[in-house]
Amino acid sequence: MVEVTMGESLELEVERYEFHMEREGFRITELQISTSQKIPWHFHNHISDTFYVLAGEITIYLRDPKESVRLEQGESFQVITKRPHLVTNSGSTPATFLVLQGVGEYDNVPLIK
Repeated sequence: MVEVTMGESLELEVERYEFHMEREGFRITELQISTSQKIPWHFHNHISDTFYVLAGEITIYLRDPKESVRLEQGESFQVITKRPHLVTNSGSTPATFLVLQGVGEYDNVPLIK
């Protein structure tokens, strides 16, 4: 288990967290979460998140408007700037996915429950 702090106050517990590339205004991160782990509610002021599932299944819960999107291996979905989202593992095995973030200044704004 890896504990990661993203931005000023968003903390994650994930099985694996790895940067693949980071340039000004753009980055690619790979995460693996167990069946009981999640990426807490947050949003980004300046960038979008594009999720691409490498293995397993994830569900992205969104607000404004309320929506949920389930992704399996090989599928992707983009969360636009300023849209709150939460990511969970919706399968029975660990889920591995890429998060492509950009283009713009990185920030991470956690939402209080």
